[in-house]
Amino acid sequence: MRRLRSNRLETSAAVVALLVVAGCGGGSPTGTPRPTVSTNPTASASPTASPSTPLTTSAAPKPKPAPTATESADPRWRFYTDDHAWHTSAWFAGRHRVMIGYGCNASPWYDHDPRCPGREGFHHGIDVAMPCGTPLFSAVDGVVLDPSAPGAPGSAYGVHPFRIRTGDHDILIGHTIHVFVRPGEHVHPGQRIALAGDSGAPDGCHLHFEVRRAGGGLSTAVDPAPWLGLS
Repeated sequence: MRRLRSNRLETSAAVVALLVVAGCGGGSPTGTPRPTVSTNPTASASPTASPSTPLTTSAAPKPKPAPTATESADPRWRFYTDDHAWHTSAWFAGRHRVMIGYGCNASPWYDHDPRCPGREGFHHGIDVAMPCGTPLFSAVDGVVLDPSAPGAPGSAYGVHPFRIRTGDHDILIGHTIHVFVRPGEHVHPGQRIALAGDSGAPDGCHLHFEVRRAGGGLSTAVDPAPWLGLS
């Protein structure tokens, strides 16, 4: 009887020992903290440098395109020619149309000429319509004549007409609003010489381009097309 009780006590002691070692259900031994498992998967990760954000720079403003001749059309323009092309020339900036060509035309600004049919008059130059302020350039080597030299243009050409002598011809520029060259000055191709305007021009802003014999008057004017070089 004592042996049976002794065995039961030994068995109970063994069970208690097992429970102590096992930590009551598989946990850590008493007094030993369990490892903490984070529920945030990135908490233990090393901080990653975020890619640098490129600086945002505003695009440079595009230059405003220059107004076209149609946008700057002069309501006084009248075209007395069948030429509807837009021309360029070394004498002016941009592309423009011819208002009145050289020779007979139906424009009311000229008296009847016996060389012309009906009541048409005779135009001694070429008028090219262009906005006031359009830059004009020389396309020849020459010298600017004194306004008082023989063959000086009259008031019909405005208050700032001038002539450039090149070879045995004088090139007359009329209806300008500003002149950059002076009498006696030598000019060269590409040099800015004036700004187109409407001085003395009832039909709006334009370039009047005329060619005369050196020192000659209106009666010596010749077709200026070869000098003007429209293309």
